[in-house]
Amino acid sequence: MGQVTAFDSSIFVYLLESHRRYYSTVRKLFLEVESGENQGIFANIGLIELLTGPKQLGRYDIAYEYKNYIQNFPNLIITELNEPIVNFASDLRGRYRIKTPDAVHLASAIVYGADVFITNDKALKKVREVAVKVL
Repeated sequence: MGQVTAFDSSIFVYLLESHRRYYSTVRKLFLEVESGENQGIFANIGLIELLTGPKQLGRYDIAYEYKNYIQNFPNLIITELNEPIVNFASDLRGRYRIKTPDAVHLASAIVYGADVFITNDKALKKVREVAVKVL
């Protein structure tokens, strides 16, 4: 297996909603995980972020499809919020003054040994504990 790639929630949104601008780029990243070329990491807090939109629209069917898709995605580890992640996330929040969900995503990436964290949030580039790649 190649590199360990952690994903921000927005990257899954681009994939699941076939985003006009980013779909082809993120599809390539996920094909690398799906094939086993790379290992994927996704913090379970991201499921809250992904499922909220469809549920706000009353589309529980879409929320179910998204959750099922992600939970069954090959070579993707969905991290649980545990003590090491909580500790690291609070360190990151204190050091970089980032939002809690972002800190949890990044802490999960770091604790699970990600080589890179893929996001579209330029503000996260300031984090130095893991390589942050912005689309």
